[in-house]
Amino acid sequence: MYLYLGQETVVNTADIIGIFDLDNTSTSRITKLYLSQAQKSGNIVEVSHELPKSFVVCENKGKIKVYLSQISPSTLKKRTSFIKDISNI
Repeated sequence: MYLYLGQETVVNTADIIGIFDLDNTSTSRITKLYLSQAQKSGNIVEVSHELPKSFVVCENKGKIKVYLSQISPSTLKKRTSFIKDISNI
C-alpha cells in the first residue's frame, strides 16, 4: 500500500522506517546531525514549500530517503493504520 505525504508525493508503506515529529525530534543533537548529513548527501526530499511538520524515513533497495512533509505525524500515522486495517479485510 502507499502513503500520501502531500503535494503529489506517495511512498510505499513497506519502505517506511519511521515517521517523526519534526518539532519534537529536531531539538536532539543527534537528529539535527542526521538530517544535516542526509541533506548534504542529497537524501532529503522536500514534499512542500510549506513549513514541514514531520519527516518520514524510507529505505528502498538499500537507499535511504528522508521526506519532509507539511502533514502532521499523527495524521500520517492514522493514514497508515487505516491502510493496514483495509489490507487485513
